Amino acid sequence: MPQLRVHNLAVSLDGFAAGPGQDLDHPLGIGGEGLHGWVFATRPFRESHDLPGGDVGMDADFIEQGDAGIGATIMGRNMFGPVRGAWPDETWTGWWGVDPPYHHPVFVLTHHARPPVTMEGGTTFTFVVDGIESALEQAFAAADGQDVRLGGGASTIQQYLRAGLVDELHVAIVPILLGSGERLFERVSEASDAYSCTELASSGSVAHVRLTRTA
Repeated sequence: MPQLRVHNLAVSLDGFAAGPGQDLDHPLGIGGEGLHGWVFATRPFRESHDLPGGDVGMDADFIEQGDAGIGATIMGRNMFGPVRGAWPDETWTGWWGVDPPYHHPVFVLTHHARPPVTMEGGTTFTFVVDGIESALEQAFAAADGQDVRLGGGASTIQQYLRAGLVDELHVAIVPILLGSGERLFERVSEASDAYSCTELASSGSVAHVRLTRTA
């Protein structure tokens, strides 16, 4: 049965999935890029961006596992871009250039309607205004039997956790302190007893924790 999965979600030692002050110049917040250095160093990431080299091993394996069997992605509007409120125009098409790395349907949660955006490489952004359940239903239909990846950000993941809809959650704990920003496990007490740790492994860069829904 297809599942909703979260993969390679990096958090700091003090629990933040993004730093403070997220904007066009700091899409991951101030200091937030330090959460993803381990990703940028892997061969799978570099290959997906047409870059040479890259590390292999545990971190690269987790990156590949996160991409395997995924047929669609859901993300929040903040992950799609820095534009807030009603769309001033339709020029913003994401952080990723003309060929985003998804290469499958992507469903963006928003309160403001906008026509779908079709990009190179098979990525189409569809903007969903009627809630997380509708986005998930559309994503499962588009995935055609494959799993759906929940891309973030933290507030979007929190909504799905509170609703009991996340089947698997892989968190990479990065040994840095951000001090403030956007916490991952905020207001999710409803989910605290619904998951168990099914994998714990540490590379030289991060600690990988895989949580699986048991209730």
